[in-house]
Amino acid sequence: MFKIDEPTVSIITAVFNGERHIEETILSVINQTYKNIEYIIIDGGSTDGTVDIIKKYERNIKYWISEKDKGISDAFNKGVLQSSGDFLNFQGDGDGFCSNNAIAEVMNGVDCQKVMLVSARIKRIDKEGGVLYLS
Repeated sequence: MFKIDEPTVSIITAVFNGERHIEETILSVINQTYKNIEYIIIDGGSTDGTVDIIKKYERNIKYWISEKDKGISDAFNKGVLQSSGDFLNFQGDGDGFCSNNAIAEVMNGVDCQKVMLVSARIKRIDKEGGVLYLS
């Protein structure tokens, strides 16, 4: 059932050996100004330092697991099964939000009694913040 005041957004990150970018992804989620977020990370059994980075932030993560899976779709499906949010967002390691207000801006004015799907534009940026792609 939707929460009328502020719906929960479940953000699911799938990762495998993502040591290089997972911390950036985690920080882009946990630094959101929208506070009704449950964060779920599904790691495919990483053998690099990914799990150590996840553990560093586990107080901000509702659920995480590290085990072999059958690929990104399997990982996202595992995350969906653990989620209880009204809306879902999927992130791979290396993905993230361009601003700390991204979820708040997307959810602003969403009427959960009427809205079933919320969508936003995708902006791909380089390390310097230059826009590579906008859809």
